[in-house]
Amino acid sequence: MEPFIVCLWILAAVCLVTWVLSLITNEHSWVDRIWSLVPLAYVWVFAGAAGLQDPRLNLMAGLVTLWGARLTFNFARKGGYKPGGEDYRWEVLRGRMGSAAFQLFNLFFIVIYQNVLLLLISLPAWTAYDHRTPLGPLDIVLAVVFLAFLVGETVADQQQWDFHGWKKAEIAAGRTPSPRFLQTGLFRISRHPNFFFEQAQWWVLFFIGCAAAGSVLQWTVIGPVLLTGLFIGSTVFTESISRSRYPEYAEYQRRTSPIVPWFPRSRDEQPVTAP
Repeated sequence: MEPFIVCLWILAAVCLVTWVLSLITNEHSWVDRIWSLVPLAYVWVFAGAAGLQDPRLNLMAGLVTLWGARLTFNFARKGGYKPGGEDYRWEVLRGRMGSAAFQLFNLFFIVIYQNVLLLLISLPAWTAYDHRTPLGPLDIVLAVVFLAFLVGETVADQQQWDFHGWKKAEIAAGRTPSPRFLQTGLFRISRHPNFFFEQAQWWVLFFIGCAAAGSVLQWTVIGPVLLTGLFIGSTVFTESISRSRYPEYAEYQRRTSPIVPWFPRSRDEQPVTAP
């Protein structure tokens, strides 16, 4: 069976399972729980279809496995796999939508759209499968860049983990945490450095597929493009919640780059506006 057809069967199965589980449990983070696992299956399907004999596909599968292991660990330690470990944003959204509207949103966006997106971001492996050219220096450079982004995301998540541990300890001791949200380390140069590094890794995987084909004109660019769009929308929604909780978040937004790491503005520096 063609590897892409196998991936379509996996897609249909995970859509069905995550949707049914969301109805049974009334929790809507089941796609989050398989987010770090399903892309591994897709990429390894293509590597396996090549008999594990194609160095580039094996490299891509190895990189995605490292990505998945890191993300699974971070999600697990935050309690994402425990009962009740639903993303807090879905609860907020349920409060803003009617029950019927949210169920449609659950089926078509949370379940179908996000699962299709997980397949799309994995399809540079299909490009590499169809263009089994020799592994070259560009592939090695891209792999090193991927690993650098992986390290960056690991550091950002650890800084966030440490901060929230400190914040809980302060509250438990009866003190008011100050600051109330993370603004140091990588979060000094980006409000969401983990979002940046996450997207960047999938752009690198796309370029590895391009290296196989010898051209960047590949339709699989739709995967990282849609992933970037998803993160932009998620950032806007998440920050609307943060502003409602922390009035001082507006000042943090003024001086700090939203996603792409960049030098922070000084307190006196005003953002440039169009004339």
